[in-house]
Amino acid sequence: MNKPREEIQILEELEALAISPGFVHAVAQLCFRDNVIHIQGELKPEDMDWLFSKERLIRTELTTVIGLMAKKPLDLVQQRPEVIQGYVKRTDALMKELHDAMSYPMFAAMLDAAKSGDAVPNPWHGPGMREPIFYGTESAYAFQYRDLVPEKYGADDEWILKNKGFTSGQARTVAKTMCSLMDQKVTRLLVESRTAKAPPSTWLPAFEFSQEEVTFHSGVAKEVVDAFFRTFTCSGDNAGFKEAGDFNEVAAWPLLPTGRGTVLLFSHYAVLEALYESPFFWMWEDKAYRSMAAKHRGAFTEQFAARRLSGVFGRDHVHTNVNLFRGKDVAGEADVLVIYGDRLIIVQAKAKKLTISARKGNDKKLKADFAAAIQDSYDQGWLCANEMLAGGCRMVNDVGNEIALPESVKEVFLVSLVSDHYPALAFQVKQSLKFGTTDVIRPPFVMDVFLLDTLTEMLASPLRLLSYMKLRVDATDKLMSGHELTVLGYHLRQNLWLDEEHVLVMLDDSIARDLDTAMMVRRDSLPGADTPTGILTKMRGTLYESLIKQIEDRADPATLELGFHLLSMAEDSCRDVHSLLETMTRKTQIDGKRHDVTLASSTDPSGVTFHCNPKPSVEAVATLENHCVRRKYTLRAPRWFGISIGPASDVQFGVTLDFPWEASDEMERSTADMKALLQVRDALPKFVRDARRMKLGRNDPCHCGSGIKYKKCCMP
Repeated sequence: MNKPREEIQILEELEALAISPGFVHAVAQLCFRDNVIHIQGELKPEDMDWLFSKERLIRTELTTVIGLMAKKPLDLVQQRPEVIQGYVKRTDALMKELHDAMSYPMFAAMLDAAKSGDAVPNPWHGPGMREPIFYGTESAYAFQYRDLVPEKYGADDEWILKNKGFTSGQARTVAKTMCSLMDQKVTRLLVESRTAKAPPSTWLPAFEFSQEEVTFHSGVAKEVVDAFFRTFTCSGDNAGFKEAGDFNEVAAWPLLPTGRGTVLLFSHYAVLEALYESPFFWMWEDKAYRSMAAKHRGAFTEQFAARRLSGVFGRDHVHTNVNLFRGKDVAGEADVLVIYGDRLIIVQAKAKKLTISARKGNDKKLKADFAAAIQDSYDQGWLCANEMLAGGCRMVNDVGNEIALPESVKEVFLVSLVSDHYPALAFQVKQSLKFGTTDVIRPPFVMDVFLLDTLTEMLASPLRLLSYMKLRVDATDKLMSGHELTVLGYHLRQNLWLDEEHVLVMLDDSIARDLDTAMMVRRDSLPGADTPTGILTKMRGTLYESLIKQIEDRADPATLELGFHLLSMAEDSCRDVHSLLETMTRKTQIDGKRHDVTLASSTDPSGVTFHCNPKPSVEAVATLENHCVRRKYTLRAPRWFGISIGPASDVQFGVTLDFPWEASDEMERSTADMKALLQVRDALPKFVRDARRMKLGRNDPCHCGSGIKYKKCCMP
């Protein structure tokens, strides 16, 4: 590729354009074009398509343009439509050129290596990291910034009120009101333009606010709104903003004074992100309060993680600030520890950010920031995991209670958690994180509080969340994506299970649009589907889903492993499980006898035997285990599962066999008369047909398990 102009040249031309007469009207048009979602009726995933277009300007680009415009007092003079369109067109062209300039170091390194015949070096360091950092996908949804503010800063409200004139909750209300007013104003202009069959002369009124109207609509006292406006209004000339990565004042102070008693705010995201990020920096400047602010910041991250994980696993399974003692010495500390069945999740929380010099491509600072924010927390988690597995540790939580580990730990998941936006986090983890694994300790899962919030919202049950974590860390070396939300969106659509033929999977950010839609419906109370179509919806109301739920409620290691196996199945296999359970339980209800059916796979040797017993017993446990042992041997499978259910599809007990297959003369004799395993697709039709031939009498117990006679229950 041809070498583009230097960034500084492009930004100088963009700055000259940004201070042109009436350029602010072009900014308003760009923000309307690139930030507004058009909804008719319910919010649908396709309504989000424009947000993933390569043609729109993303938030960091718009903030750059606004920051350059803010170097001079705003010129609000209205210009002719063709002038504004010229501004918009030239802005788009310059921002594309800026993207090319930022991408050039990466392509240049590859080109030089190709010319010299050398191996292509890793381009993702120093200047090569500026592009993914600047253009990376946003970490948080705007509503997450909005809703987490009181939780993050509630403990600091006394300081904020004294020094700024409002509490975190009041600030949230004011910001939320401004966002709501912006939506109303945009909608009004759209309706008027459609009635007039012509676009408005300017979109600027949609982004202009007075203190009086915000006071009226928010219900917050005038002096509080005044204090909010003073705090978040940009009053400088942004002179230090000279290149991408420099501190941009409009990111911290997103309200721009018009000079006529009003301010401009160009997006929801701008004010909500500033509200979430800025208070810590205010408090940091107060040396007397600095240590307390840091303490509260760290506590927020840990408490948030514990709260969200407790909502999934239950409070009894989640422990905070767990000290590991060897004798009197503290061998390690886990910020949050989840114990569920024979699985552990160790969360190590950090409140570290990517510094400005790192964002600008300083390789030394990039590495130092990553070490402080991610590598250190992973290393602490790794230490804790090994201490726990070594045995002999006494574990005590933050209220002095001792915590016991399960007798045998099957898997440990290490989570490194950051509290703030960390640009290109997934990308940097893939490039820089040094980690180890064992048979029990899985590869790490690095995330921010916003991803944890979304994960626990959409995968709100223990088995679902643990299953996703298993699949995600298994795919560490196979997946490339701009953000973890993209990976989660893919999983919700069709399950993240990747077979061996997939060497590398690249996911486009647009895959997350269904997830984005569902989260907006849930958190912004918009009309629409609150769950993406896919693994959470397609099996609703089936016996397969009921079985999953019962396995979760038991938290029994023997059945937990089966739950993971069931969740890894494709949709067709899930429906087969429902049909088999329905048919098998129907048979037992009718004849009162024990029935079983097996699903097996020869491509990935494993299987599960479903046993339906009229009543659980010691004999039934032995019978199921013996049956599974023989089935496992016949298929030469390393793993086999068995589960016993009652006539009403209630889980009774489970068996998990997980050990390498070994040839045995005794087992050869024992399984000599065992019929060859049928694949489920072959076995299912006959099994179902046989059951359907069996008729329930009017006075027989109903097949639904209610205990009521068939004629008074489900008989049509």
